[in-house]
Amino acid sequence: MQVMVRGVAQSGVRLANERTVLGLIAIGPGSSNADVARLSGLGAQTTSRIVSELEERGLILRGQVLRGRRGQPATPLFINPNGAFCIGVEIGWRHFEVVLVDMAGVSVRPTRQYFDQPDADALLQQVAAEVARLRESLTNEQREHLVGIGLSSPTSIEKNLQPAGVTDQPPQAWDRLELKSRLQAATGLPVEWYNDGHAATWAELIAQPHPRMRSFAHFQIGIAVGGGLVLDGGFGEGGCRPAELGAIMICDGLVAPSFVHYLASLGSFMRAAEKAGLPKPSGAPADWDWAALEPVVEPWTNCAGQALARGIMSVSAVIDIEAAVIDGPLPDAIADRLLERVNHHLQQLPTITQRPPPAVKGRVGSVGASVGAAQLLLFDRFFSRAWNLMAT
Repeated sequence: MQVMVRGVAQSGVRLANERTVLGLIAIGPGSSNADVARLSGLGAQTTSRIVSELEERGLILRGQVLRGRRGQPATPLFINPNGAFCIGVEIGWRHFEVVLVDMAGVSVRPTRQYFDQPDADALLQQVAAEVARLRESLTNEQREHLVGIGLSSPTSIEKNLQPAGVTDQPPQAWDRLELKSRLQAATGLPVEWYNDGHAATWAELIAQPHPRMRSFAHFQIGIAVGGGLVLDGGFGEGGCRPAELGAIMICDGLVAPSFVHYLASLGSFMRAAEKAGLPKPSGAPADWDWAALEPVVEPWTNCAGQALARGIMSVSAVIDIEAAVIDGPLPDAIADRLLERVNHHLQQLPTITQRPPPAVKGRVGSVGASVGAAQLLLFDRFFSRAWNLMAT
């Protein structure tokens, strides 16, 4: 993997250079001063000074000196997980989640609560109470390094209450919720908002092993289908972006066209279960009685797989992607069946110039939106926005 990250050596740009150095250490754990200098374009003395300052501030750690190699012994550099913390919050139509994420992007202590018919006014009080509980569990030093809350939710949560099955409250109750400002007031912490599909895509990008895919589409299967795109390595400005992939219009084999949302989401599965006379599933999908729901599972995975396959082909007709990542809160066995159906239908679709990209299983699961929101806030606060990962 070749990493293209250019620092700037002129005076007055120390912050930009610090972000570059931190970024290189984050994506290349164990890099040495010489590695960072070479990849950033900064001078050896400038790099050494920045590394020393970052170490003094507790943002990076030095490993044991590596001896027995050609040249001077090298000291590997690592991000200090305790250098900073962020709380990730996801608010959806039927659940919320609160999680702590450290400087290295690792999540701990997740709390997720499900509800069938949420009360819009009480929802933020519950979220704020969970944030307060999580803060109380931190040490004094960890609290000092807490930078804020990364909040994710659907972009227009109030506009899709009916498709999501939330019928007890009018849209106006959600429209006036003002999630970001009210959560900030309730917790006293700075809050940054991110689209839930974008946040989940970012978490998937971070979780990808080296060498990372340069470009991929990400479909997050929930009550609706969230989505995002990773382009040209992902870490640069616009390289990881939200995309309403669930809103791709497709023909469902009936008279009228439909959306990926209505055919491949867990909301569509729940409606199918009700229509079949089965008990409406509630709570965490991992805890649903999938054996009892089997009469719906087979037709739904086939229909959802076909819808996702057509959505993937629509994306690949516009953007050259290496793969489509399918993820969400499904148990592994159901996720595997869905993935098999997606790839089956991809192979059945006609093509003009190239083979369809494969669908692959995601690595983050149900925590993608909350963890990704916290990771995005940490990235915006500490790391360079000019990364470009070039796989070789």
